[in-house]
Amino acid sequence: MHVVAVGGGIGGLTLALMLHARGIRCQIYEASRGIRELGVGINVLPHAIAELKELGLLPRLDAVAVRTRELIYANRLGQEIWREPRGIDAGYQVPQFSIHRGRLQGVLYEAVLDRLGRRTVRTSHAFTSFAQTEGSVKARFKAVDKSGRLTVEGDILVGCDGIHSAVRRRLYPGEPGLKWNGVLMWRGATVAKGFLDGRTMIVGGGFSNKLVLYPITPAKRGKQLINWVVTYRMGDGSHPPPRREDWNREGTLAELMPHVKRFETAHVDLVKLVKGAPAFYEYPMADRDPLPRWTHGRVTLLGDAAHPMYPVGSNGASQAILDARCLADALVAGEHARAALVAYEAERLPKTAEIVHNNRKGGPEGVIDEVERRAPDGFEDIDHVLSHPEREAIVKGYAQLAGFAREQVNRGAEGTLASAAGAKARQSTASPSRGRLGQAKRRPNMA
Repeated sequence: MHVVAVGGGIGGLTLALMLHARGIRCQIYEASRGIRELGVGINVLPHAIAELKELGLLPRLDAVAVRTRELIYANRLGQEIWREPRGIDAGYQVPQFSIHRGRLQGVLYEAVLDRLGRRTVRTSHAFTSFAQTEGSVKARFKAVDKSGRLTVEGDILVGCDGIHSAVRRRLYPGEPGLKWNGVLMWRGATVAKGFLDGRTMIVGGGFSNKLVLYPITPAKRGKQLINWVVTYRMGDGSHPPPRREDWNREGTLAELMPHVKRFETAHVDLVKLVKGAPAFYEYPMADRDPLPRWTHGRVTLLGDAAHPMYPVGSNGASQAILDARCLADALVAGEHARAALVAYEAERLPKTAEIVHNNRKGGPEGVIDEVERRAPDGFEDIDHVLSHPEREAIVKGYAQLAGFAREQVNRGAEGTLASAAGAKARQSTASPSRGRLGQAKRRPNMA
């Protein structure tokens, strides 16, 4: 079998590694001129890290990332709403990693080159169209430098080409544009003195403004690369976003600083942190409505091309990794490529669609939104605002929905096909403690 993958991001590279481990050939075509370490920080959850561990990538990730130890939710005044251990410290068998998106992509890319060879990834080739027959699919590409066109034949074609997927556009040419919820995000990373234990993630704010802080590199001489995100809800999403969605559009301090100053943080000089970033990026928070189907004959979608979702709950990259595992298992277990794609879609589409819808409601961060609705000016006792069982239902319910509740992860990688062939392929590849809640008055020694 020969798989043609469009897109050399996290999803496409993971798919290539998963297929290689199962003896299936894969070729990646990427429109950009090279695989570069772009972007800012992301979190990858234990159920996805379990899959990368099976690929033997845990030592490489440990060298460039942070094992997230704790997550704290707070309001904009720094008052603690929820606190819980994460990853290994929460009893998972594998860690949660806070990592620079580009570094994760780099780890995957290096592994692809090492295991599959340098010719596996062809850059500067933009997908244009496909044509399929009963026995194969032909994908057409044009060279970015306008040097010519290329037609590639394979058994299946997988669109792993992100939120602006060209493969998805060919499958759904009349699909409406991205759905914006009215939130504008600014994302950056700054080398600064680490805060708290150097392994803690903080999400603060509420419905109108949110702040996210976490380190994404191991400490070196007391300093770390700190990822930060500031959001502002400027509308209800009834109008188009001010500028096209582009992870590489640089933001401006003039627009950002009024929103930064709305937050109170005890352990981080937020203004200094933001101003110290060499560059930061502006991005409207957008997704797409779930599709009725991903698979059309020998063509299917994966990752953000299939299910772009709001960056809530640390799930975008994690779900792409789970897609790759599931698709690889389906292909090695199925007798026919087209039937395997249908099985993959049946397993993954409903789960990811539910996460897309839940993220629109706030995901686990909805616990902060609810506290802000009830106590916009702060609180004396969090339990008088939102009880512990209510807070737990929001946060833990999302973990169950997204497949990274501890009992789900520790009984095996979620999202795979339970078949003897899948188990054989896996062999060829390399109780959460209760969150300690602060009974904060005004400004606990937290964020």
